[in-house]
Amino acid sequence: MIRRRHLLAASAAVLAAPHIANAQAARTVKMGSLRLIHSMTPHFYQRFAPAGLTIEIITFDSPTDGKNAVVTGSVACGGFGIAAATLGAAAGEPVVVVGAFCNKGMGVISKAGSDVRAITDLRGKRVGIWPGSTQEVFILERLRESGMSVRDITPVRVPFGEMHAMLSRGDIDAYVGAEPGPGLSISSGVGQLVEYPYGTAMGGLNMIFGTSEDLIKSDPALVRTMLNIHRQASEYMKANPREVAEATVRILGAPRAAVEQALGADNVEYIWKLDETVLRQSRTYAEQMLQLRQIRRLPNFDTFLNPSFSNAIATA
Repeated sequence: MIRRRHLLAASAAVLAAPHIANAQAARTVKMGSLRLIHSMTPHFYQRFAPAGLTIEIITFDSPTDGKNAVVTGSVACGGFGIAAATLGAAAGEPVVVVGAFCNKGMGVISKAGSDVRAITDLRGKRVGIWPGSTQEVFILERLRESGMSVRDITPVRVPFGEMHAMLSRGDIDAYVGAEPGPGLSISSGVGQLVEYPYGTAMGGLNMIFGTSEDLIKSDPALVRTMLNIHRQASEYMKANPREVAEATVRILGAPRAAVEQALGADNVEYIWKLDETVLRQSRTYAEQMLQLRQIRRLPNFDTFLNPSFSNAIATA
């Protein structure tokens, strides 16, 4: 079930957004976001929006729900995992990646003090995984690289927000989570880091900036405006990590220690440009999904990955 929360007023107050002077030309644009540290960028958009443009943030708990909102036009643009985007594009949905959003933000965590200290130690263990997530593809690839497969573990379907609690109770032995989950487990002493799984050919690829084919056709100027706002917000956040931490604690209600652990470990990388590295990693990611039979065919990369807006902004 989609849980939405309109955070425009809170975000504007927190980030001291400028007053919109020209009410006659006012326009509100909906932007999809996830309830994660590495999905905080939209909460910084308003300060970089041109006069007359209001950004309304719609929050989702599931990457798939965020992607579906873009496809159906419920939001104009959204930040969600490359997994959800690839699944949609491979099924013929009109989702288009026009920018990068955030790298890293993942972690393989086991119970503190346990003997699970490496990927190979997961053999025979109960591992929390969210099916269809970017993290699932990464852990399956890390298992393969370690001479194992999903048959060597007991995968347990667990939403990201419940992984820390289930590890604490002993319901699972480890999990492949999304921040602030790993930061919370480490900072509280409940969990220990097995690894940040970024050593594969997919690097730290995680979230992308997506929109729909319909919006690109009907209003390409808006797509460019939104991506340019995203660029400015991303660059600001990289330069102001303390403000990012404060906003994350206040807006998401995340424990400060967990946020500081994630940011201090450099496990969140705010980005915007759909450059050759992200394009290559996205194609590699789709190929991994095909090999894992998570998709039946590769997406049409000519339409699925559209770097033209990113390139235009980068050279402006």
